[in-house]
Amino acid sequence: MSQTNTVVIDGEGQILGRLASNVVRYLKEGKKVEIVNVEKVILSGPMNRVLASYTLMFDVKTLFNPYTNSVIRPRSPERIFKRTVRGMLPKGLRGIRMLKMVKAYIGVPEHLKDKEKVKPLTSDGARLKGKFVTLYEVSKSLGWNE
Repeated sequence: MSQTNTVVIDGEGQILGRLASNVVRYLKEGKKVEIVNVEKVILSGPMNRVLASYTLMFDVKTLFNPYTNSVIRPRSPERIFKRTVRGMLPKGLRGIRMLKMVKAYIGVPEHLKDKEKVKPLTSDGARLKGKFVTLYEVSKSLGWNE
């Protein structure tokens, strides 16, 4: 893919679900998407409610070997973001191909420092009036080691 077919999105201060839906829209147009500052993406709601929804599946065990096997949940910010995008993609081979065109980065990598970054207005977190928490704080609470 050419460089003009790549969109670089700055995730700082963006709402997670709305940003993921914007990423899916770019993917359906056939563009490759790279998201920087994923750790600064925000989730609306107080910290304890957000963590309760993310830790819900940690206690679920499988019947095969309930002592060791459980549902694998993403803990790092980029994996949580990609998992959110994956849930919005079409199921099947087309969705797998689209997910391969998404790259998420913590911070801004060297090869993207001079690129123009897009901040979608539809997913801006300035519209939130209540409490919110960043993806970095959620990841640290889930046990992510940098």
